[in-house]
Amino acid sequence: MNKTVRDILLFLLCLACGAVVLAGIVRAAGASPVAVAAALGKGAFGSRYNLVETVIQATPLLLTGLAVAISFRCRLFNIGAEGQLVVGAMAAVAVGTRPLPPSVQLLLCLVAGASAGALWAGIAAVLKIYRGVQEVLSTLLLNFVAVQLLAYAVRGPLQESAKYYPQSDRMNIPARLLLLLPATGDLPATRLHAGVFIALVVTVLIWFYLRFTAGGFALRAVGAGAGAAELAGISVRKTLMKTFLLSGALAGLAGAIQVCGVTYFLGDRFSGGYGYTAIAVALLANLSPGWIVVTALFFGALTAGSSSVQTAGVSPVVIQVMQAVVLFALLAFGYLRGRKGGGGARAGGADA
Repeated sequence: MNKTVRDILLFLLCLACGAVVLAGIVRAAGASPVAVAAALGKGAFGSRYNLVETVIQATPLLLTGLAVAISFRCRLFNIGAEGQLVVGAMAAVAVGTRPLPPSVQLLLCLVAGASAGALWAGIAAVLKIYRGVQEVLSTLLLNFVAVQLLAYAVRGPLQESAKYYPQSDRMNIPARLLLLLPATGDLPATRLHAGVFIALVVTVLIWFYLRFTAGGFALRAVGAGAGAAELAGISVRKTLMKTFLLSGALAGLAGAIQVCGVTYFLGDRFSGGYGYTAIAVALLANLSPGWIVVTALFFGALTAGSSSVQTAGVSPVVIQVMQAVVLFALLAFGYLRGRKGGGGARAGGADA
């Protein structure tokens, strides 16, 4: 059998087994798997508003998924997209609530968010390159530091002027992303914003960077084998630093887009775990920028439709179980594929 066909069939088999397990969990909870699936589909795609909400939820997942993917392809296991997203949002709010020239305030917010995310990832980069600290540990711990920094900021330097609640002032109007689908006739307004297209443009740029530039080649070469890359004249340290900074910038940009296009302010419970879900988004896409668009939409649909599953008699927590089942199915596919000689999914081996 053709290797590609075999891999596709094996992947579908793993997903089918995962679906059976999930159906069993839903049935054990006393609900109908068919009713839950129908409610989830309706909540994610049942109307123009629901479809837009799916896209809105997918946007930060797309950028953080790209952040995780490019670091994994360089064999840098950046688990810190969550913290980088948070500090990116904080930087954007710090700029967006200040009296700055309206013509450039939005751009400054996005640049500030990306820069803050890059600097936060740069801490882990310096620790790894110069002190040998494993990035899995440093980036994970920096997530908790970022959350505590956020809690301090919304009770201190970024707290609203009235000082009533632990949250920031609302972003200035010029610092907000353009809304694209206002109310028309009988159709209600939606939250679709221009950040969606920014994320798609960034995806194309990352694909181009990885496939056609010297920097992208160096990133993939170091991911394939740092020793061989060094012998070929590629600076491993420089490549690791650039990859860390680019990964952090993408996650920071996701945070900036979220506050400039969706929330317009910052609270101490800002992120919905986008940086952690991004790991599953990237792995399910086999680290390919093109497929990350698809997997981000998939996980975005799960999130957008989660509230609707209550109508079928189950808790929205079942969505988190569904995400875990999908990830386990992916891991099973990688293991079985490797056992059959396919080599498994490699952190540096995905093609765009």
